[in-house]
Amino acid sequence: MKVFLPDRMTLVILLLAGLWGCHSDPQSARGVAERFLDAHYVHIDLHAAKALCSGLALQRVEDEIRLTAGTQIDDSTRPPQVYYRLREEQLREGGRASLLYEATFTVDGAGQFTKKILLTLRQGSEGWRVTNFKEFD
Repeated sequence: MKVFLPDRMTLVILLLAGLWGCHSDPQSARGVAERFLDAHYVHIDLHAAKALCSGLALQRVEDEIRLTAGTQIDDSTRPPQVYYRLREEQLREGGRASLLYEATFTVDGAGQFTKKILLTLRQGSEGWRVTNFKEFD
């Protein structure tokens, strides 16, 4: 009896296909929410986060950009490591969604803390946009 053993390339392709299946559609509510979290919290790129916003969220990100203008992030800056996971997702009628994430922030020399981040999204002519976000313990 012959036993089929896949070669390394086949295993790599299967692994990549499996990992690809774990990612959200970048145009879905969850995909846009996670692109916002990556831009705003992980990469600290407020301009990229702004492109995913409308309404109150857009105003908040514009305020953050204004308040941090002139602040340089360089090699001496200790940006946090940020990991998040989806805790709850509610898709509602009328193209609305709420997603609750738990984020863990680790800062070298300052420890670790956890926040919950609630994102509200709405689907419009430009696709899904973050319309509000709120952080709490």
